[in-house]
Amino acid sequence: MKILITGGGSVFAKNLVETLHDSYDIYAPTRQELDLLDAQKVQTHLKESKYDVVIHTATYDAAPIDSKKDPAKVLENNTKMYFHLARNSDHFGKMLYYGSGAEFSRPFWKSKMREDYFDQHVPTDQYGLSKYIMTQHALKSSNIYNLRVFGVFGKYEDWRYRVISNFCAKAVLGLPLTINDDKAFDFLSVDDLVRVTEYFIKQQPKHHVYNICTGNEYKFSQLASIMASQSSQTVEVRVKQDSPLCYSGDNSLFLAQYPEFKFTPIEESIAKLYQWYWQNKEEIKEEEFHY
Repeated sequence: MKILITGGGSVFAKNLVETLHDSYDIYAPTRQELDLLDAQKVQTHLKESKYDVVIHTATYDAAPIDSKKDPAKVLENNTKMYFHLARNSDHFGKMLYYGSGAEFSRPFWKSKMREDYFDQHVPTDQYGLSKYIMTQHALKSSNIYNLRVFGVFGKYEDWRYRVISNFCAKAVLGLPLTINDDKAFDFLSVDDLVRVTEYFIKQQPKHHVYNICTGNEYKFSQLASIMASQSSQTVEVRVKQDSPLCYSGDNSLFLAQYPEFKFTPIEESIAKLYQWYWQNKEEIKEEEFHY
């Protein structure tokens, strides 16, 4: 089976390639190798390559503090990349892409959001709006499917900003785990996301949008405590203030199609990630933390 994975340098792409490369014929180009903002190059490549599956992980995100990307370009670039692929859907079998709970509009996030909560509100931020537009299109398409994620964590993500990786990296150095706002999120390990993705590579989705999440909510303080218990050092957990914000999804639609799927317990996933950071601790620099 021939697969294109866009955003070759992204966290999702790296984990997908690492796990799936022995089983599939995978091409995971970087932006320099295949610029998704170039409509003609994308069209030519898809016509010539005839992929069975396109997995679209590439995204234009200017959120990190030190990002050199233009925040004013997030909506334009994300939608261009998506539609440069989607308009050529006759030239591939199906496309899977990763949506976001941001599609539901951040001010209206709540606990256990279902797929039918979509379009109750229109996002006002550029990233959320770009994902919202993609979903509106995917719902009317014949072969494009949104695997909507909420919080995802795992190897290769930026430990300076990403919550669970940040906790892991700090625990490796024996630093306090500081939580500014103690929110509740639904966190999915990237290993489980890869397993879900492979299922939809092999199987035909019955719906065009699925919430891909554990269905469990964890306060950041709970995650920090789990991390502290895994550390070989004494690590302090500091909470500055509580937050009522809850950001989680209902996964019953996915489990109805794949009832035998078992999500990895978060304690096990955090322990595994901590060990990975411990093995790569020379790359962690205390002065670079931003969270």
